[in-house]
Amino acid sequence: METKNRSTLFSGLVVDIEQFDVRIGEKGWHTFQIVRHPGGVGVLPLHDDGTVTLIRQLRPAVGGTLLEIPAGRLQPGEDPAVCGGRELVEETGLSARELVPLGTFYPSPGVFDEVIHLYLGTGLSQGDAEPEKYEEIEAVRMPIGEALRLAASGEIRDGKTMAALLRAGNRGERGTLLQP
Repeated sequence: METKNRSTLFSGLVVDIEQFDVRIGEKGWHTFQIVRHPGGVGVLPLHDDGTVTLIRQLRPAVGGTLLEIPAGRLQPGEDPAVCGGRELVEETGLSARELVPLGTFYPSPGVFDEVIHLYLGTGLSQGDAEPEKYEEIEAVRMPIGEALRLAASGEIRDGKTMAALLRAGNRGERGTLLQP
């Protein structure tokens, strides 16, 4: 990809916004603005009895609460599995003996460079949650089939949660992991 005129328009707490021109074949040069994000990790905690723990959390960007998998932002150079384990404990108090990779995805590649790494957490043990001081989180445990139904019906609207449920559901039906 051929680019020119790169500049940072905004540097924030979580994201930066970069503008640059891209040569699109014979169509010439076109200006793009890209939101740069360090990436994230989400974990679908699957209990031995076939239930999952999701969280209900306020999301000011959408003006309400969403039902989601535990997740968080990667620190620079951080291993995604380490981040996933940390976020799982912080938000639910759960520790996973194993984090099975469910692949990665781009939540909005038209404007974001963010990559989200997904894991299935198994071999769970319960401890105390340690949410960030700005987080008010409610843990919600339900059968995975119910979570899949909520995602299919549109009651779960968070993209990373829908992707994790889809991939975990396919893993259970096929006995193998989907490729990212």
